[in-house]
Amino acid sequence: MSEGALRIQLAELAKSLFDRGYSVGTAGNISVRLPDGYLMTPTNSSLGRLDPARISRLDAEWRHIGGDKPSKEVFLHRAVLTARPEAGAVVHLHSTYATAISCIAPEGGEAEIPPLTPYFVMRIGRRLPCVPYYRPGDAAMEGDVHQAALAAKALLLANHGPVVSGASLVEAVNAAEELEEAARLALLLRDVPGVRSLTAAQVDDLLNTFG
Repeated sequence: MSEGALRIQLAELAKSLFDRGYSVGTAGNISVRLPDGYLMTPTNSSLGRLDPARISRLDAEWRHIGGDKPSKEVFLHRAVLTARPEAGAVVHLHSTYATAISCIAPEGGEAEIPPLTPYFVMRIGRRLPCVPYYRPGDAAMEGDVHQAALAAKALLLANHGPVVSGASLVEAVNAAEELEEAARLALLLRDVPGVRSLTAAQVDDLLNTFG
């Protein structure tokens, strides 16, 4: 896909996320890997009102070379994309249910989202680490995010929200949506007796089949 087509796709998918309440105001940011650099949503921009031509362009060394100034959380995307060379995009949202889970998950531990559906396992995987709290925009979180991303496709920023990677922009968006739905189910069923999660063998089978 050409850079121009990716810019249009990014704006369209970002608007879809915004229109369905996955981000509000100027919250959230998205990046896409290019052969020679990256596209990134601009700082203080709304995911619902992106101009494809003004989306930030960064070179292979993460230097801003075109478009509007990139998100102040560029280091967050760098941490994930350098940890996961197979990833083609990163989506960071403040979606309600995943953010709620980020407020109760143990910092530096694992989020409490059981494998309730096969799609959560297929798109997110076995692990969902929760990175300790940092002030938004604090580049000091880069090391912790990088370490968490080495072992997981998605992670939570404590008291902040989800960060999800995918092989393509479409896959990253789909995974972010699946994570939000899994978080909603986890909270809905949190105190319900007799909830049935997938077994360890069923999780293994999904990961072996869909990787």
